[in-house]
Parts: sequence; C-alpha cells; structure tokens
Amino acid sequence: MPEVKSMFREVLPKQGQLSMEDVPTMVLCKPKLMPLKSVTLEKLEKMQLEAQEAIKQQGLALKEPQ
Repeated sequence: MPEVKSMFREVLPKQGQLSMEDVPTMVLCKPKLMPLKSVTLEKLEKMQLEAQEAIKQQGLALKEPQ
C-alpha cells in the first residue's frame, strides 16, 4: 500500500500539558406524540361528570324544602 501524504502536518507539543475537553452538549431529538384519549377514558370522564351533576342536584333538592 502506498503511503498517502496529508496536506496537514501533525504537530505534537514539546512541553506543557495536552488535555482534551469533554463538554456535554444538548441534543435535540424527535418529539414523542401524546396519545389521544381513548374511547373508554372519554366514557369514564362522562360518567364521572354525570355523577357529580347528580350529587349537586340531590344537594340542591335537599336544601329547597327547608
């Protein structure tokens, strides 16, 4: 194999310290999509709202006769 000559000359320091910095950098990644509400979850939320409204109606009905 013939030796390939580089246009850059390697330079090593003769004195002092040789150090390498490892700086953490922020990496952007693809955002994760949030799952849509399932039909079951929507039904449960609707049932909960209906139950809360029924409790309010019962509370108002008990206060009216007084």
